[in-house]
Amino acid sequence: MTTPTIRTEPSLPIRLSPGDRVGIVAGSGKLPINVAERLVAAGHSPFVALVEGEADRNSFLTSCEHEFLALENFAALVPVMRRHNVTHIVLAGGVDRRPNWRAVRPNLALLRILPRAIAALARGDDGLLRILVRGLEDYGFKVVGAHEILPDILSPQGLMTRIAPQKGDWRDLDAALEAALAIGKLDIGQGAVSIGGRVVALEGIEGTDCLLARVADMRDHGRLAGKKRGVLVKCSKPGQEKRADLPTIGPKTVEGAHAAGLAGIGVEAGSSLILDFGPMVARADQLGLFVVGLPPGGRE
Repeated sequence: MTTPTIRTEPSLPIRLSPGDRVGIVAGSGKLPINVAERLVAAGHSPFVALVEGEADRNSFLTSCEHEFLALENFAALVPVMRRHNVTHIVLAGGVDRRPNWRAVRPNLALLRILPRAIAALARGDDGLLRILVRGLEDYGFKVVGAHEILPDILSPQGLMTRIAPQKGDWRDLDAALEAALAIGKLDIGQGAVSIGGRVVALEGIEGTDCLLARVADMRDHGRLAGKKRGVLVKCSKPGQEKRADLPTIGPKTVEGAHAAGLAGIGVEAGSSLILDFGPMVARADQLGLFVVGLPPGGRE
């Protein structure tokens, strides 16, 4: 009787030596789930630190070796990762809320980076992410981006759907991209909505889903009343830390854009993540929206 072989995916883009182990800091959404699934399919055994209140408890993540980590106890991340022999760390998924600083439990790892973290807070989320990445690397971990495990998750350039932007949509795409880049320089957000050639909403700390919900609420109010079409554009912040918090869209984004009455979505090619590419495109086609990958830096 022969032993059945385990079917695995092709080797990962990152090179892992014998004894290396990937740890996933899992926030909300499907990205950490996709990362864990790919690692397991490639024959690896990831450890997952699930951020309490963010990561999906009822998902593939909890089938891996895992622990739950309170946001206020993020200082424990280093000893937790070391205890599970982690060498590489992936920061994947969203964290919508901010910690209750009064409940934060400090330890030596936190105290080492606290002065830099406090200074980074004044520069916004990306500044803080840079400090977190640098702090983890100071402790000997190699921090890798989700796209280094899932290379096909990066947005391609060009049209992804059957429906293409109309002439007026390109004016909206250009306007929204310019606005998204502007707020990115200020580390405010990664997205903007333009309708009729005019930017009407910018993404803040609330995230893309809430941005689109705001636009939906605005449709029958004031200057937006009677306005048709419009687009959402997402792009990375200038100089952004590429190993964490890249702009992301997926089927849920398409649903939100449709509910907001928009005609389509543009994302920066090569620097944006697309979750569930096939279902995302299928849903956009079904709802009559276009999705397009924009050249880095915008059109000439």
